[in-house]
Amino acid sequence: MEQTRTYPPGVTSWVDIEQPDVERAKAFYAGVLGWTFHDATPPDAPTRYVIAQVDGRDAAGIGRADGPGPHDTSWHTYVAVEDVVAALDRVAAAGGTVTTGPTVAGEGGTWAAFTDPQGAALRLWQPKRRLGAQIVNAPGAWNFSDLHTSDPVAAAATYTRAFGWQIDDLGFGTLIRVPGYGDHLAATVDPDIHARQAGVAAPPGFADAIGWVEPLRPGEAPHWHVSFAVADRDATAALAIAHGGDVLATDDTDWTRTATVRDPQGAVLTVSQFAPPR
Repeated sequence: MEQTRTYPPGVTSWVDIEQPDVERAKAFYAGVLGWTFHDATPPDAPTRYVIAQVDGRDAAGIGRADGPGPHDTSWHTYVAVEDVVAALDRVAAAGGTVTTGPTVAGEGGTWAAFTDPQGAALRLWQPKRRLGAQIVNAPGAWNFSDLHTSDPVAAAATYTRAFGWQIDDLGFGTLIRVPGYGDHLAATVDPDIHARQAGVAAPPGFADAIGWVEPLRPGEAPHWHVSFAVADRDATAALAIAHGGDVLATDDTDWTRTATVRDPQGAVLTVSQFAPPR
């Protein structure tokens, strides 16, 4: 029997979107990432929320954006916390601005949202029945959430104070990690993580990694940017176009082949093919 994936406090644990047309979103992501779905809310509920799955395991969420006016259709990232009220107090003390919550999401858990001093929005998740993504780093599944910010130094100070993150400049990128997370994975769902990362010469501490800090690209506002793993970048980019999306950019690094994609309702994400040095 497969072990349940759990998330220590401070680790990013879930991603979702809220879009006006849930069925349209389902059709796009099913076609591009191979997702299947089941409704998490009953048919008579005032809102709608569906769980996307990869290989039968929870991967992400899609909610309905209700009400008049423009909606934020972008991807949201959640950080696991033990006590959402206490976490919001730490966020506020670190300079963040609480924007939503705490809000009880049925039997799933409780969430809240804030923006950091540079304007990037992030959410908190105190789990109850829904612990977080049960598949990651596999084709079609969530890979990383990265902070795109106008002031990396100030942002690092905020998040270190709020969540105890360690943020390190590795020379080729700035890594966000939660100390001890790799050991947690090794003791639970990923016993081979340390040996596997040593085998590909991963940077020190990479087992603890939860994301990266990146400077803003031209035209970007500060935000948390979501990446999904794919087996073939080019094939996935072609599927995105075929299902009504746009490919905004492609990039090749020493470790990845990526495409930045915009879905039909405006959410921007990255699809990333792992391509380590030979």
